[in-house]
Amino acid sequence: MRNYLGKKDLILIANPLGMIMQGTGIVVLIPIIIALIYGENDYVGFLAFGAFSILVGAFLRRLPANFNLLKLKHGMIIASLAWLWAALIGSFCLMYSTNIDFLNAYFESMSAWSGSGFTIYANVEILPKSILFLRSLMQWVGGLGVVIVVIGVLIRPGTAAARLYKSEAREEKIKPSITGTVKTIWWIYLLYTILGIVLYVIVGMNLFDAINNTFTNLSTGGMSIKNDSIGAYGSNAIYIVTMFLMILGGTSFLVHYKALKGRVIDVFHDIQFQAMIIIISVFYILLIVNAHFTSMDSAFFVISALSCTGSNIQPISTMINWSDYAKVIILAAMIIGMSAGSTTGALKLIRVVTLVKGLYWEIKKILSPQGSIIPRKISGKPVGDVEIREAGSYTFIYLFFMFISWLVLMSYGYGGIDSLFEVASAQGNVGLSMGIVSYNMPDVAELFMIFNMWIGRIEIIPALVLLKGLWDVFKG
Repeated sequence: MRNYLGKKDLILIANPLGMIMQGTGIVVLIPIIIALIYGENDYVGFLAFGAFSILVGAFLRRLPANFNLLKLKHGMIIASLAWLWAALIGSFCLMYSTNIDFLNAYFESMSAWSGSGFTIYANVEILPKSILFLRSLMQWVGGLGVVIVVIGVLIRPGTAAARLYKSEAREEKIKPSITGTVKTIWWIYLLYTILGIVLYVIVGMNLFDAINNTFTNLSTGGMSIKNDSIGAYGSNAIYIVTMFLMILGGTSFLVHYKALKGRVIDVFHDIQFQAMIIIISVFYILLIVNAHFTSMDSAFFVISALSCTGSNIQPISTMINWSDYAKVIILAAMIIGMSAGSTTGALKLIRVVTLVKGLYWEIKKILSPQGSIIPRKISGKPVGDVEIREAGSYTFIYLFFMFISWLVLMSYGYGGIDSLFEVASAQGNVGLSMGIVSYNMPDVAELFMIFNMWIGRIEIIPALVLLKGLWDVFKG
């Protein structure tokens, strides 16, 4: 039987992967500017590891490539490897500048690139400014997706771009071509980034903090430059700006495009936007009534969890003492996530809506007279058995991997609710924590959490395709 992945496949993968490696290297070079401004010596690490990534990428790009032969499996493998490589280069920079071991550095780097927002540093405020900026920059770039960045900057229009775009679990087209869509997304993202920085400065934040907080909250990453996250600023105006950015980041770029084109009414007709408003409203009320949250705490944490940002306005020591009811509400939000086609993680609202609608249609079909035709549409588009089955299959796989890691954490003596909360936060790329994630967490548990963050960011299937391919290579 022919292997799923052969030598010809590896050669096909090498060239576009080399482009992404070069893109990663360029990203790592940018914090040199911050290091020079603040007189830090970290620029040596950024220069060395950025150059290393660029050189390795240049070597791979010398290999022959036929982009017309790229298939979806190749795109998925490239995307999977791209995130692992990006996290590796980031971890080298962290090891050089902060003297932490490789596993913790890789965890921190994967958390940043994947938009998870966990940190193993007990005190981030003593880190060099250039490292703080690197973490924020990795989240900002990771919010769009490493592959999406490369498509927009390096890859020419054509089949390769389409394959790589789909490999990042993106389906929506804003423009007729994939490269046109990616460039439009880039402009929207840059526009909102400038807007966020300006808004933060207006409400009293200094420029460095405004840039970092915009990068991390618009990208729905949430990795903070303060030990107490956004709560360190103690300003309702800053909290409101942060919630605004988290909602922007969690809303589909297609919806943003329509709004910026003046078709505001289309925003409220979008099924994912409608679902987001409903869930935020319901969870907001439940936390106030049954968990006795303040109005600000309830709104902020629901939006932070649902958008998969992970910013918080309470210290972890306070969050640990939440009631199980409050933890379950936030946990549910972290599993659901916001819109597909945005920077958010987790299951995504369209899958949840499809499953709920599918269940409704099935019950309606059972109750209807035999032979009745039940119309199945979402936002005016027909929905078939394939879409419902795919949503159900992905949800099952998603929850299955969560279950495995949940068992691992509990095997180390962590509580059931707290362990599930941490795993949901990792795989949903959220970053809210019950204190399990730390510099001293067990190595095996840390490895599983890294795996959860990775598969959550690339939506699992590409990771499984890569693992199957590697199995074929080693077996053959």
